[in-house]
Amino acid sequence: MSKCLVVVPTYNEVENIDRLLKAVFSLPQEFHVLVVDDNSPDGTADVVKRKMVGNSDRLFIIERSGKLGLGTAYITGFKWGLAAKYDYIFEMDADFSHNPNDLIHLLNACHKEGFDMAIGSRYVKGVNVVNWPMSRVLLSWLASKYVRLIMRIDIHDTTAGFICYKRKVLEKINLDRIRFVGYAFQIEMKFKAHFSNFKIKEVPVVFTDRTHGLSKMSSGIISEAVFGVFFMKFKSVFRKRKFQRKYFN
Repeated sequence: MSKCLVVVPTYNEVENIDRLLKAVFSLPQEFHVLVVDDNSPDGTADVVKRKMVGNSDRLFIIERSGKLGLGTAYITGFKWGLAAKYDYIFEMDADFSHNPNDLIHLLNACHKEGFDMAIGSRYVKGVNVVNWPMSRVLLSWLASKYVRLIMRIDIHDTTAGFICYKRKVLEKINLDRIRFVGYAFQIEMKFKAHFSNFKIKEVPVVFTDRTHGLSKMSSGIISEAVFGVFFMKFKSVFRKRKFQRKYFN
């Protein structure tokens, strides 16, 4: 079976990480896990390293010097996974907002159905969110509608962070030129995969808000997403016009 790596960024996830690893390792399909920890003061990395005893062939950790951003954590993990020759590389949160059982469904969309990228989508079939206040549900849903309108991409959940990539997608995208680090990182990755004509499927999942630990959401992350969309759209239009002038004028 193909090699699968789940990249899990962490910052102060000591209440969740052990349970998450147990859940992933109990799945019928073998998944390896790479934790990218941003120097969590609560000892998250220590829990992972203790768990590595007896799991050194499937559990790995990268410890970074500080809180450097979600996007850079994923890019660090993607590069590590590509160098280690994994066939499928996943994004997943550590707080159980993403159900580990759904890793199988995302993998099947790529491995069995032939898609290049599978998105665990909250909005492809209605609104599947549990434990969020209505204001946050509405904000997230409207944000995805806004991105679809501006970017002209047929993806319902553009800020989703539960994803399976075939390695060729990450090889094609220039990871060193990814600009954003928060929600806009998720949008940018999807836009670049769409722009590269990869086959993308949204797999319906139920998103459950964390019950342990603190949310990493901030106004800066939201602002980055709002203004980042305009920046990405402007760049794509500029590249398209430059291409047309070069080859068709």
